[in-house]
Amino acid sequence: MEENMTVTQETKFCKECGQKIAKKAVICPHCGCQVEETQQATPQIVINNSNQNTNTNVNAGIPFGAKLKRKWVSFFLCLFLGYFGAHKFYEEKFGMGLLFLFTGGLFGFGWFFNTLSLLGKSDPYYVF
Repeated sequence: MEENMTVTQETKFCKECGQKIAKKAVICPHCGCQVEETQQATPQIVINNSNQNTNTNVNAGIPFGAKLKRKWVSFFLCLFLGYFGAHKFYEEKFGMGLLFLFTGGLFGFGWFFNTLSLLGKSDPYYVF
């Protein structure tokens, strides 16, 4: 038994090609153009963040591998024992310490320059 069932479907016309399409169609099946805007619900986003981040990094600005040294210890070592490179050994710069030791503080010029330059450093200062 054959029954004629006609399904009535609401239609509209495509805005681009003019063909008859289903009323709920968003894209025309004939030309592929979008004929309606999609209607998606925008989700409600609620952020409950009570985190009060504060930077407690005490090493900010300190280069990797730097050693902390005291200005006045190094200054007085340089002032009294600079010809022997004592301040360079204190800073753990053993090569420069040996050079100062064997050349008399780079013939006095290195001792004089280091004594004055240590006065300009902050306390404490960092040595690489």
